[in-house]
Amino acid sequence: MESTLTKHERNLAAMLHASAFSKFFIPFGNFIIPLVLWTANRRDYTFVDYNGKQVLNFQISLLLYSIVLGAISIPLFAGLFPGLLNGSLFGFDHLNDYNNLNIDFSQSFNFSGWLFPLGMAGLAHGALFVINIVYTILAVIRTNEGQEFTYPLTIKFLK
Repeated sequence: MESTLTKHERNLAAMLHASAFSKFFIPFGNFIIPLVLWTANRRDYTFVDYNGKQVLNFQISLLLYSIVLGAISIPLFAGLFPGLLNGSLFGFDHLNDYNNLNIDFSQSFNFSGWLFPLGMAGLAHGALFVINIVYTILAVIRTNEGQEFTYPLTIKFLK
């Protein structure tokens, strides 16, 4: 496939992958910019069409994984503070006693039971970040050379 690709087609495909880094400058830029580039050029170049689907599938998959990790992490984080949800941590459960706001920090927190799962969720978020950076750079390099690149851990939303 390398011999039939033009330099313009390879550059467009590499730019599609590199545009995923725009999320560091533009909110949701890792979805918007590749989507615009892909839709503008997908009918003209099959290589660009393939790579646009790869970029968008990978970015959507990473977003989905991050949402799932966040949904798991929130209850773990809230569990660190036992009286947070019922208001007893800061004495807000006695607000009916208008002149008796008693802030009590003497409750013992059990960080050891929650620290491991919360730490694992944080490491998983860090791993997703590193996977995004490393594989996006690999994709830019490979597609600029004219090779097809498939991201790992990708759910095929666009086929």
